Amino acid sequence: MTQKDRPWLIRTYAGHSTAKASNALYRSNLEKGQTGLSVAFDLPTQTGYDSDHILARGEVGKVGVPVAHLGDMRTLFQDIPLEQMNTSMTINATAPWLLALYIAVAEEQGADVAGLQGTVQNDLIKEYLSRGTYICPPAPSLKMIADVAEYCYTNVPKWNPMNVCSYHLQEAGATPEQELAFALATATAVLDALKPRVPAEDFPVLVGRISFFVNAGIRFVTEMCKMRAFVDLWDEICATRYGVEDAKYRRFRYGVQVNSLGLTEQQPENNVYRILIEMLAVTLSKKARARAVQLPAWNEALGLPRPWDQQWSMRMQQILAFETDLLEFDDLFDGNPAVDAKVEELKAGARAELDNLDGMGGAIDAIDYMKAQLVQSNSDRLSRIEAGETVVVGVNKYTNTEPSPLMTEDGGIMTVDPATEADQISRLEEWRSNRDQAAVDAALADLRAAAAAGENVMPASITAARAGVTTGEWAAQMRSVFGEYRGPTGVSASVSNKTEGLDDLRAAVDTVSDKLGRRLKFLVGKPGLDGHSNGAEQIAVRARDCGMDITYDGIRLTPEEIVNAAIEQEAHVVGLSILSGSHVPLVEDLMERMRNAGLGHIPVIVGGIIPDEDAKRLKGFGVARVYTPKDFELNTIMKDIVTLVDPKAVAAE
Repeated sequence: MTQKDRPWLIRTYAGHSTAKASNALYRSNLEKGQTGLSVAFDLPTQTGYDSDHILARGEVGKVGVPVAHLGDMRTLFQDIPLEQMNTSMTINATAPWLLALYIAVAEEQGADVAGLQGTVQNDLIKEYLSRGTYICPPAPSLKMIADVAEYCYTNVPKWNPMNVCSYHLQEAGATPEQELAFALATATAVLDALKPRVPAEDFPVLVGRISFFVNAGIRFVTEMCKMRAFVDLWDEICATRYGVEDAKYRRFRYGVQVNSLGLTEQQPENNVYRILIEMLAVTLSKKARARAVQLPAWNEALGLPRPWDQQWSMRMQQILAFETDLLEFDDLFDGNPAVDAKVEELKAGARAELDNLDGMGGAIDAIDYMKAQLVQSNSDRLSRIEAGETVVVGVNKYTNTEPSPLMTEDGGIMTVDPATEADQISRLEEWRSNRDQAAVDAALADLRAAAAAGENVMPASITAARAGVTTGEWAAQMRSVFGEYRGPTGVSASVSNKTEGLDDLRAAVDTVSDKLGRRLKFLVGKPGLDGHSNGAEQIAVRARDCGMDITYDGIRLTPEEIVNAAIEQEAHVVGLSILSGSHVPLVEDLMERMRNAGLGHIPVIVGGIIPDEDAKRLKGFGVARVYTPKDFELNTIMKDIVTLVDPKAVAAE
C-alpha cells in the first residue's frame, strides 16, 4: 500500500461568549476530528482591557472568548489535557500575558511545561499595519516579542514563540509581492533583535522556531506560487543573512487561514467554493504545504458562524486529507515551467521591496510607508471590483439568484446573548474580591520593576498569573512603563492622482459646499476596540478624492471622543465603521450623546457586518444610512453623503 504523508493539523478558529461556552465548543470540535486548537480572543483581551473597562463596552465575547484572569483560562481548557494539545493562540500585544496564563494552567494540570506545543502569534508589526490590536510603541513591543522567544527557547522549547503573520496584510489589500516582503521584513526585524540575546551557537535553533501564518486568496495558482516563493526566500535569508547551515532550521513552517476578505454577503453559499479553492493553494504543493490549516465558515461575511458552519469547513479539510490521494504523491509542480516562472517573478518583486525596506532601516522604521502602501493597494483592488475589471460572482456579475435555503430564521448566523457581558463582569468582580490583594500588589510591583529595568517580562508575568492579576492590570503596567501608541492611518490629506471617473461627484461636493458656506466636512470614526480599519480607510480616501474635507483619526475611540471631534471639527456628517458586532450598544450610546450635545441634526451613517434586524434598530436610533459588505460601490455611498448634507434636500425632507 502507498505510504501517505502525514496530514496537516486541522484547526478551527473558535471562541465566543464565555470561557465555559468556548470550552464546550473546543471539546465538541475535538470529538469531530479536529487535531489542534486555535483560540480566538475577544477584543478587550487582545488589547489589554478588563471586561468592565469603558472601551470594552459592547465588545465582550463578541469576536472571541474573554480571558481576564487565570480562572477564565482554567475554565477555557477544563478537561482538555494541554500536554497532548497543539494550541494556536491568536494574540499579539498581550501575548506574554496569555502565554503566562496558559503555562500556569498547564502547571495546574500537572503537565511538563517543557513539552507544551503550540504558538502565540506575537507579531506586533502587522498590528500597526492592518489589525490594530497593538498597545505599546514599536520598540518596546519588539522587545516583548523577543522576551517571549527567549523565554520559550529556554523553558518551552517546542513552542513557536512567534507567528510572522502575513494573513492580515492580504486582508488589508497587500499584493503577493508586498505580502512576501512585509512579512519577511518583520521576521528579520525580530531575529535581528533576538540575535544578541542568545549564544551564537544556539541562534540557528531559535531561527528554526520562528513560524509564519499566511493568507491564501482566490487566485489560487498565484497563491500557490507565492507559498513556493516564501519557502525559497526564507531559506535564502536564513542562509545568507544569518548563516544558518542546517537546512531543517531554515525550513519555512507555516499555518494558514484562507482569505476572509473575499467572502461575500451576496449569495453567501458561493463562499463554500471559494474556501475550498483557496485551500488548494496551501495543500497541493508538497514543497510548500501548510503545517496547519484553519478555514473560515461560509457565512462569516454575515456574522458569527454557528458550530454546524464550522463543522462544514472542517469536513472540507478532512475530505481532502483522508479521502483523496493528494498525500500519496511527491510535489506535483516541480519542474513546471509556468510555475517556476511565476515563482521567480514573485521572488524578484519581493526582493526589490525588501531592499527598499532595508534602505529605510527595516520594518520598524518603515511602518508608515508600509501602511500607506497597503491603503493604496486596497484602494486599487476595490476600484477594479467597482469597474468590473475584477469579477466577483454574485457581486458585480451573475447577480440574479434564487433565495438561499441556508439562510434560516436565525439569519444564518450565531448571535451572542447581550447578557453575556454583564455575566462576565460579575465573574470578574467576584474574582477580584476573592483573591489575595497583597500578593496581587506585590506581583504587579515586580512586573512593573522588571519591565522598567529592561528584564524579560515572562517570569514576572507567570508569577502575576498565579497571583490572580487580571489582563487589564497586566497591560496597565506595560502602558505605564512603555507608553501607548497610535498607529498611522495610511490616509494622506492630499488628493491622489486617481480621481478618474469622479468628476460628477467632485462637482456635486463643490456645489453642496457652496450652499453650506464652507467645504463639506466628513468625520470618519471607529468606536470601540475594532481594529479592522480597511473599510474606514477606503471611505476616507474616496471622500477625500471626491473633494470632501475629511477627518479620520484612526481606531479605538470612545463614542464621547467621536462626539467631541464632531463638535470641534464642525462636522456636516459622521461616518462610523464597526466590524466587531458591537454596533448596537456603541451606536446607541453615540446617538444619545449626539442629541445631548445638540448635534441631533447631523446625519450619522454606519458601516459594518450588520444583520438586517440590527440595521432596523440602528435606524430606530436615528442613523441615516446603514451599509454592509454588499454595498461595495463607494461612489454610491459618496452620493448618499452629498444628498444627506445638501441643505435643499434636507429642507425638502
